[in-house]
Amino acid sequence: MRPQPLAACLLAVLAPLGAVAHAAPATSPPAPATAPAATAPSGNFDNGRVLAYTCQGCHGITGYKNAYPSYKVPKIGGQSVEYLTQALTEYRQGKRRHPTMQAQSMSFSEQEIADLAVYLSTVK
Repeated sequence: MRPQPLAACLLAVLAPLGAVAHAAPATSPPAPATAPAATAPSGNFDNGRVLAYTCQGCHGITGYKNAYPSYKVPKIGGQSVEYLTQALTEYRQGKRRHPTMQAQSMSFSEQEIADLAVYLSTVK
């Protein structure tokens, strides 16, 4: 439904009551409101560095192999911002399954995910 000018709305409400004898027609309809484009938040490098401290517990292991339980840990340092953002978002949405990563990602806001992605993309 298209938004109506204020005069048209008042006319529609007051006319049945007999309160309005005459209302001037609107000169031109208002331009349709455009929804702002959804943009991803831009990341803050310094905040990402602070947040990434918890990532080091698993992803900072030499050789990227966890001792117990034994499994390979993906290398996240140097990955692209897009990949890191997508991975954390998909863990948070339940599209990727790993209990620890799902719990970690649930604790981050969209802004914090962007911050982490910006920082981690620069780590060698």
